[in-house]
Amino acid sequence: MAATIIDGKAVAARVRADVAQDVAEFLAETGTQPGLATVLVGEDAASAVYVGGKQKACAEVGIRGFDHRLPADTSREDLLALIDTLNADAAVSGILCQLPLPGHLDGVEVTNRIDARKDVDGLTIASAGRLALGMAGLVPCTPAGVMLLLAEAGVEPQGKEAVIVGRSNLFGKPMAQLLLAANATVTICHSRTSDLGEVCRRADILIAAVGVAHLVKGDWVKPGATVIDVGMNRLESGLTGDVDFAAASETAAAITPVPGGVGPMTIACLLRNTLTAARLSA
Repeated sequence: MAATIIDGKAVAARVRADVAQDVAEFLAETGTQPGLATVLVGEDAASAVYVGGKQKACAEVGIRGFDHRLPADTSREDLLALIDTLNADAAVSGILCQLPLPGHLDGVEVTNRIDARKDVDGLTIASAGRLALGMAGLVPCTPAGVMLLLAEAGVEPQGKEAVIVGRSNLFGKPMAQLLLAANATVTICHSRTSDLGEVCRRADILIAAVGVAHLVKGDWVKPGATVIDVGMNRLESGLTGDVDFAAASETAAAITPVPGGVGPMTIACLLRNTLTAARLSA
C-alpha cells in the first residue's frame, strides 16, 4: 500500500491563516504591529529569493517588513552596528540575518549579536540553551514545522524510535531536542555513522536533512515508518529530496514530498515566531 503524502502546503496555509488572525487581534489589543527585519549581505541569488519570500509572507499576514540589503563587502563593524540598531528598535519584533554570509563575516558572531528575544530563527546560544533545557523560547523554524507535520500525520512521538540523518546546528540538533521533549527515543546519524542503512531501518520516525540527493534508499525504511525529507537538492530533473521518494513510498506509512513538504512550513513557523516575539516584548 502506498504511503500517505503529508501535504506541507496545506498545513502551512492553515498556520499562516491562524497567524494572520492572531496578528490582527494583537494589533487591536496593543496598537502595535509585529515587525520582522531581514538582513541580506551580498548578491547570493538563492538567499535573495528566500528573503523575498519571507517579506512577501509577512505582508500577507499583516506583519510589517523591514528589508535591509547590504553590499557583499559590508564591514563587520557596519553589520554589527545595524544589528544593534534593530535590537534597539521597538518596531522590530524579530530579526533574521540570512545565512550564509560572505566569507569575511562570521555567521555565528553576527547571529549571536541578535537579542535572544528577537531571535526568530532560534539560532543564538541563548535560544539553543533554552531549547536544550526544556525552557520556553523561540524555536528554530524548520524543526518546529516538522513537529506540526508529524501531528498532521497523526504521529505521536512518545515511545517511538526517531532517527535523524544530519547533525547541523540549524536543524539536526534542535530537531533532536524537540523529539526528546516529546518523549521519543532519538538517534542522530552523520557522515561517520557506521552502517547508516541499518540504523535507519530501526526508525519509526525517519528524518533526513543532509543535502545529498536520494541518500536514503527505499530499503532503509522500516515498514509503516513516517518519513520526513528536509533535503532540497537541485538536479537537472528538478528539485528532489534526500530520500528516494518513489521507493520509500512503497514501505512508509506517511512521507513528505519535495517540494511541497517541509519547505512551506519553515516560513509559516517564522511568521509564528515573529508574533511570539512581539508578544514577548509587549
